[in-house]
Amino acid sequence: MDKLPVKMMDPTLAEMGNHLSDAMKVLESGKLESEQGKEKRKLSWKDIPGPLQGDGQDVVSILQLVQNLMHGDDDKLGQRSMQNIGEQGHMALLGHSLAAYISVLERERLRKLTTRILSDTTLWLCRLFRYENGSAYYHEDDREGLVKVCRLVINTLYEDYATEGFTMFSSKHPVIYQSAACRPGLGQHLCSQLGLPLSCLCIVPCNTMFGSLHQMDVALLDKLIREDRESGKVPLLLIANAGTPGAGHTDKLSRLKELCVQCNMWLHVEGVNLATLALGQVSSAVTAATKCDSMTLTPGPWLGLPAVPAVTLYRHEDPALSLAAGLTSSQPVEKLRALPLWLSLQYLGHDGILQRIKHASQLSQQLLEHLKTLASIKTSDTLDSEVSLIEALCMVEDELNSPVVVFRFSQDSTPSSGSSVEGFFARERDVLDVFNRWLGEQLAQQVPLSGVDVVELEDEGTCVRFTPLMTAAALGTQENDVAALVEKLGEMIPVLSCTLRYRQDFKDEVLQQASLSYIEDLSWPGLGGVRYEPRTTDLDENKREHSVEKINSDLLKKLMELDTDLYFSGGPEFCEEKNCIFIGMATEDLDVTELVETIVSIGREIEESGKLFENMTEVVRRGIQEAELQLQKANEEKLIEEGVLRQIPLVGPVLNWFSPVQASVKGRTFNLAEGCLDSTEPVYSVKAQMNKEASLDSPKSITKRFPGQKLFRRHGAGSDSVSDTSSVSQLEESFREMAHVRSNNVDEAEVPEERHVHIMEGMALSDQRVPEGQETESVDTLR
Repeated sequence: MDKLPVKMMDPTLAEMGNHLSDAMKVLESGKLESEQGKEKRKLSWKDIPGPLQGDGQDVVSILQLVQNLMHGDDDKLGQRSMQNIGEQGHMALLGHSLAAYISVLERERLRKLTTRILSDTTLWLCRLFRYENGSAYYHEDDREGLVKVCRLVINTLYEDYATEGFTMFSSKHPVIYQSAACRPGLGQHLCSQLGLPLSCLCIVPCNTMFGSLHQMDVALLDKLIREDRESGKVPLLLIANAGTPGAGHTDKLSRLKELCVQCNMWLHVEGVNLATLALGQVSSAVTAATKCDSMTLTPGPWLGLPAVPAVTLYRHEDPALSLAAGLTSSQPVEKLRALPLWLSLQYLGHDGILQRIKHASQLSQQLLEHLKTLASIKTSDTLDSEVSLIEALCMVEDELNSPVVVFRFSQDSTPSSGSSVEGFFARERDVLDVFNRWLGEQLAQQVPLSGVDVVELEDEGTCVRFTPLMTAAALGTQENDVAALVEKLGEMIPVLSCTLRYRQDFKDEVLQQASLSYIEDLSWPGLGGVRYEPRTTDLDENKREHSVEKINSDLLKKLMELDTDLYFSGGPEFCEEKNCIFIGMATEDLDVTELVETIVSIGREIEESGKLFENMTEVVRRGIQEAELQLQKANEEKLIEEGVLRQIPLVGPVLNWFSPVQASVKGRTFNLAEGCLDSTEPVYSVKAQMNKEASLDSPKSITKRFPGQKLFRRHGAGSDSVSDTSSVSQLEESFREMAHVRSNNVDEAEVPEERHVHIMEGMALSDQRVPEGQETESVDTLR
């Protein structure tokens, strides 16, 4: 926000605006703190509250504290989590500062100013959203307006409620009706705030046969109201949707309004589709909302305005009842809630408001057009099980698309012979739910400006939702972001299809291996999970569990080091199965058989090397004992061969000089694999040694690979395999860094079958006598 002009009627307002501008620049840029200050902050107990300083702090220090609290952990994450709120956002924030300043004006001037602000804002909103002769209530909590409206209806229908209170409900039980598709907890919040029992809340089911599955069943509602009136209850209020929180569908508001008029019941409407009332062309279903008794608007997310209140527009002729319900206030300060919205609406102007809402609607239409061309993308069933959401929305919304787009990856499959149809489809839905959750998370991560999220629908399951009316203004979503979203979606669909198709093949291959156990975990988005089971059966339960844990841990590390596009993991965070290896998404050219065989081969090598290391201590101990005995025997033989005279200090060297002894060197080699001592004669024969090594190191059979071909990929599987694999590489890049291992990495993990320790038993004769204790030193060296 630019500096406000200095020449104003009130210099305080100019100073306030300039200070706000400077403060926002400091907080958004994050350049206020020096490098030395950052180091001090890292060493300080910044998260622990401290005492209030006696001498106070200056503005810069306070802003520094606010900035540290806002961005304290962003240095670790490497990014700022705060989005750019823009010029219109600065106007909304200026409104809060002005409200505090205006509140200190003298009472009469404050009353005139707040009346003007409230009247202008209410008039603009009523004209924008086609709500004639309406009043407005501004509130921070978007549910608070509905609470006040309920109080108004209670005061209207129960004339003595102001004096008698809740005793009026004993003879005439009030009933509040809401759709099953309403946001969760709304009805319970109403009852809690109004002091009503939960029996006053009636949940109306949605359509089951005709119409959208997210629309209220009008015929059933009519039946419920008649039954309640016959039992002496009072129908109080009906909450309808113009854009359900999940799928964005609109109830049949025209029929609901007729029913409410017949039953003398209040109709309240809320939902994101109410924003389209400001456009030139509006569907007839949403247009009917202009005839309702009240509606709640949330212009903040629609227009990208931070910290602006929600607005409830209503029609009522008795100002006294509105005052009693809390919809109006005699306190001028309460009317200042509309000030941020009053400033922001003036800054945007009529055309700017329409442009933002229209832009969001066009983004939805753009995505819907692209979804028509993508295979395996379906949405919530509406009118018929064979009708897609794209066709159904045209029928339900009078051929005008809803601004909320909900889509889901789905693929038709048939149960195998001998399996339960109900159980198959239940498992199939769970798997598809996990895949769609993974799809939504990947799209949100790779195209963050699209604003997509994951939503759970009762009938359809897990879906991906695109609501530009709630996100586009704040994120700055543009058409190229939607195009990028469609492009990423097109790359992920083949990956999802191949993974879903290979899951059963992977399970069948694993079940054929005796050393592998298949792990059934429907919460894992990928091929599935396995566990390597050691072949040793003579271990107790604790040792076996420890062995399984160590082998599978090492196996997971080895698999993660392979040069492949597959993603290997220890499993979901809350997986019940332990010591498992889970394989991620697959591509068209995946060789499932080779994958399973590689897992078995590496697991067996790790198991065998583990057995060798477990026995190594005992083998070395026995070898040392045997070596000591043979060294002692060799020394005795040497003494007999050389004689006693050669061992005398003065006589021995003279005798050796006159008559040297030619002693042969006898060596021994220690075979760790067999745990025995052998002669070293074959070591000095080069040819024999080469033949022995050739017989030990037999060549391993490996699959022939073409240049550039990675593991577990079939050559020539299809022209699209390269693009599919590249997309998987991009998706799995966020999980781990791939490490390239040479072709002999498995051989390096093995312990050679024969590892030799050469022990020289004999020693060459010299002119000097061998010192005493040399035999002991030789043994100690061996140890």
